[in-house]
Amino acid sequence: MNAELILTVLLLLASGLMILLVLLHKGRGGGMSDMFGGGVSSSLGGSSVAERNLDRFTIGTGVIWFACVIALGLLKAY
Repeated sequence: MNAELILTVLLLLASGLMILLVLLHKGRGGGMSDMFGGGVSSSLGGSSVAERNLDRFTIGTGVIWFACVIALGLLKAY
């Protein structure tokens, strides 16, 4: 398969997962997060272990997304 096609598909998957993970985060204050229910406290959102794991998954997905963007840029440059 073409490396560019594989990186593009991986970038699309990482982008969709990144959107989902960011929306799952608990709102830290007012603003836009309150529009999506971020202002409502729930008993499930209090787990610090779950928040930490969500942070790790989000950072890992962001690193994969960033690597795909850089790799696609380098492939297009040459």
